[in-house]
Amino acid sequence: MEARRFLLILALGLSSPLLAAADDILDARTGQPVSRAALLGVMASADWLLLGERHDNPRHHDARAELLRDMRPGRVVMEHLDQGTRLDPVDSLDSALDRAGYNRKGWRWPMQQALFQSLRETAASVLGGNLSRVDGRQVAIGGTEALDQDLHARIEAASLTGAAQALLDTDLNRGHCGQLAAERLPNMRLAQRARDAAMARALLAEAAPAVLLAGNGHVRLDYGVPVLLRAAQPRARIVSVGFVETDDAVEPGAYDYLWRVTPITRPDPCTGLKMLKGLEGKGA
Repeated sequence: MEARRFLLILALGLSSPLLAAADDILDARTGQPVSRAALLGVMASADWLLLGERHDNPRHHDARAELLRDMRPGRVVMEHLDQGTRLDPVDSLDSALDRAGYNRKGWRWPMQQALFQSLRETAASVLGGNLSRVDGRQVAIGGTEALDQDLHARIEAASLTGAAQALLDTDLNRGHCGQLAAERLPNMRLAQRARDAAMARALLAEAAPAVLLAGNGHVRLDYGVPVLLRAAQPRARIVSVGFVETDDAVEPGAYDYLWRVTPITRPDPCTGLKMLKGLEGKGA
């Protein structure tokens, strides 16, 4: 690991705004409050820093944008861009996003505009880490045969505990409104782990320290990207921050820290949903 850590701008009044009125930060292991400054200090010591999100909560994106302005990371991997892509640092942000294949409709642009703008302002190198939607669906339908050998090897080297796999299966079923057919579950689990392995691979291809920006499921310590990072680099310092809402139930051991914000009002995504047998991989 290289010696340089994240650069923090904490002195002389240059830091980003303090916590929004309804935000709070907890040490997930003890349940005790943590100050923003203390969390920044912990994050600065990480080799791999993983910042989660609920995709549809604007405050999660804004809070992370503020953190990134303070941290000024050199390298950032994003779930929101496919593996092998990179944001052009010279092009305008709009053009760079288009050239990198960013799905504005799928990610509800401009909800993440502040996040991308903060990365542009700090001159971070921004890389895609996710499987493409097509590749993810192929794995969800075809299983191991649709998975490239490198990702398969990474997953095999980072097997989940029985308890962690049960949690992942529960979350996958919940995410499909309880309509995920039992025979589809193994491939759906593999597709999720393939996405994690792709993001871990993108991080490991870069020199530490680096940041991953991804959904909360991907940054979980028990079944997400950290499992694959630990298998590849057992001595690496990994810090995972789940960005959740104050009424979310979070299992012990899922994250190192919780950044909690006010819940947003959202429609029930399961209302009227009827999944067609064999097509559960469509939205994986």
